[in-house]
Amino acid sequence: MRDKKIWEDCTAFHGHVCGGLAIGYRASLYAAKLLELEYSDDEQVVCIAENDACGLDAIQVMLGCSVGKGNLLFHLRGKQAFSFYNRKNGRSVRLVLRPKPEGLKKEESLAYYLDGEDDKLFEVKEAVLVLPEQARIFRSYPCDCCGEITAEHWLRLSGDQKLCLDCYESYNRFEV
Repeated sequence: MRDKKIWEDCTAFHGHVCGGLAIGYRASLYAAKLLELEYSDDEQVVCIAENDACGLDAIQVMLGCSVGKGNLLFHLRGKQAFSFYNRKNGRSVRLVLRPKPEGLKKEESLAYYLDGEDDKLFEVKEAVLVLPEQARIFRSYPCDCCGEITAEHWLRLSGDQKLCLDCYESYNRFEV
């Protein structure tokens, strides 16, 4: 384990200790080392995760990536893979978890993830997803059907009405 205090912060935020949290913890440490990352108080660091699992809580705690700030994004593929971007220096990396050794028990798996060598845990690849633009603030309008306030980029036009996705009837030529 590299930093007991940071690990404790991650487990407190997540609520329990598990291998998935350890994967995100180690991915954050490795990405920080490779890309010269520091905690992101805005959108300097971006993570695009290919899963929606426990490790994301460690990434939030350690690197300051969050859905609300727009610097924790998802490209869901069911993989323990994370693309990290440093907007300050323009560098990026994709870390892909390697298979763990067979036959490890739960406690051994946790120790493996916490104490294993970075390059044994993760394959370092080029980030292939394009770094998204920084988050924008959009105007919001009431849906002309239900009246609920909706960000303009999520509204659909139907005739002269602005409709939210829940009220909008999509066009499908193949439905009968």
